[in-house]
Amino acid sequence: MGHAIEAAEAVNPILNAFCFPRHEAALQDARTARLQGTFGALPFVYKDSGLAVSGHVGSIGSQLFAGTASTTDSTLATRFRKDGFISFGRTTVPEMCMAPTTEAVQNGGPTRNPWDPSRSAGGSSGGAAVAVATGVVPIAHGSDGGGSIRIPAACCGVYGLKTSRGLVPHGPLKGEGWGGLAVHGVLSRTVRDSAAALDGIAGMEAGAPYAAPVKADSYLRQLEMPFDRPLRIAKWSNGWDDVSIAPDCLLAMKSAERSLTALGHEVVQAPLPPLDYSEFIEALIDVLAVNAAVSVRDYLAVNLKAGWHDLLEPAIRDAFAIGNEVSATRYVAALNTFHRIGRTLDTYMTSYDFVISPTLTSPPLPLGELSMDSDFRSFRRKAARYTMFLALLNASGQPAANLPLFRNKNGLPIGVQLIGRFGSDAAVLKLSAHLERETAWASLQFTPEERARWTIRDGGPDRQAKRDVTEGHSAA
Repeated sequence: MGHAIEAAEAVNPILNAFCFPRHEAALQDARTARLQGTFGALPFVYKDSGLAVSGHVGSIGSQLFAGTASTTDSTLATRFRKDGFISFGRTTVPEMCMAPTTEAVQNGGPTRNPWDPSRSAGGSSGGAAVAVATGVVPIAHGSDGGGSIRIPAACCGVYGLKTSRGLVPHGPLKGEGWGGLAVHGVLSRTVRDSAAALDGIAGMEAGAPYAAPVKADSYLRQLEMPFDRPLRIAKWSNGWDDVSIAPDCLLAMKSAERSLTALGHEVVQAPLPPLDYSEFIEALIDVLAVNAAVSVRDYLAVNLKAGWHDLLEPAIRDAFAIGNEVSATRYVAALNTFHRIGRTLDTYMTSYDFVISPTLTSPPLPLGELSMDSDFRSFRRKAARYTMFLALLNASGQPAANLPLFRNKNGLPIGVQLIGRFGSDAAVLKLSAHLERETAWASLQFTPEERARWTIRDGGPDRQAKRDVTEGHSAA
C-alpha cells in the first residue's frame, strides 16, 4: 500500500489524477487486512462518481457537491472489499461525469494524459485511466454512461470493458443511472485482471430493476478457451452524419483487422445500423440534463448553499436549466428512443458475432478543446462527434471494450472498440485476451521511463524529451 501511495504522490503533481486521499486510513486497513477473494489485499482507487463507499469523501467533480461523504457501502463496494481491494482514495472526473475529458474546476486543473500532458486523459473515468496507465494501481474502478470507461482507456492506452446492462450492481441506493445508460466496472492493463475482477463483482442484485445477463462460472477461466468456429466480425470505418474518422484511427482499425484475420476470423466491411444518430444525441442531452437537474435539486434540498449557481460550471448550470424545462412526455420519448436503438442494434448483431469500430474519431484531444464554458447542448453535440461509436452501446446495453492495440507516429495511444452481443461479456473478454496474446500489446503500454520525462514549463505541459517515433506503431 505504501508503494502505491508514493507512486500516486509522484504522479499527481503533473497529471492531477487523484483526489480525496485517505492514505493513513488505507495504510491502517492494509496493516489489519487478511488476504481474501481473488486479489488478497490490493491497493485500489474509486472513481469520484458518487458511488457509495463508506469512509470516502467525494464531489462528483463539482464544487457544489464537494465534501459529500458516504456512510454506507453500495453493493458494488461491498463486493470489491470481499474480493480483496483496499482503497486509498478517489480518482478525478469532469463535473457530474458529463464530459469525455476530465477538466473540472473542482480538481484545480485538468487531468493530463501521461503520454502527452498537453492532451486530455479522457473522461469521465480520466483519473482512473491515468492511475492504471502509469502503474500506480493495476486496476481501478470506473463507470460508463456514454463511453466513460472506453474513452479514457483509449486516450491512456489501457483496457476498459463496459459490461452488459445489469451485470454489475448499481444499488441499493439507486436502481439505475441516466435512464439505464450507466454501468460500473473497472479499467486495467490486462484482460486477465478485468476478467478476474468481474468474477468477483458481477451478478444479480436483489431488487435490481434489470435482470442480469447469465454470469459465466468464471470469466477468468474463459480467457484460455478457444472459440468453436471462426467468427464473423463487422467493421465500421465511417460514421453517421458524415462525421470523419481521423487517419490514425483507421490505421488502428487496419491493425486490428490484420490480427483478427491472423487468428482465423473473418472481418467484413459492414453498413452502419439504420438509426438516426442526431435524434439519439438530442434524446441523450435531455436525459443527461434531467439527471443533472434532479441531482442538484436533491442536494440543495438538504444542503442549500448561498451562491450555489456559481459553484456549477457553465455547461452544467445550463444543463440544470434545461433539465427543469424538459417535460415528462419528452423524457419518456427520449427513453423510447434509447429502447428503439437497442432493438435496432440487437437485430443488427444477429448477422455478426462481433463488431469493431474506432473507439474515438480522433487521437486524444488537446486540453481545452472540449470546454464546459459553453451551453450544454453545444457542448454535448461537439462531444458526440468525438465519441460517435460509444453511447449507442449504453442505450442498447451491449458489452463493449477498448483494445489498446496501436500508437500513432507521435506515440499517442489509439483505441479500437470491440462490441459484442448483449450478455456476451465472457466472449468479449475471451476475444480481447486472444488479441492481447496475438499482438503483445503490453509492449505498447506506459513505462516508468516515460514518467521521468514529464515537466511543466511556463505554466503549460511539456516533455523534457520525446521518443524518436517516425511512424505508427501497432502491437501486431
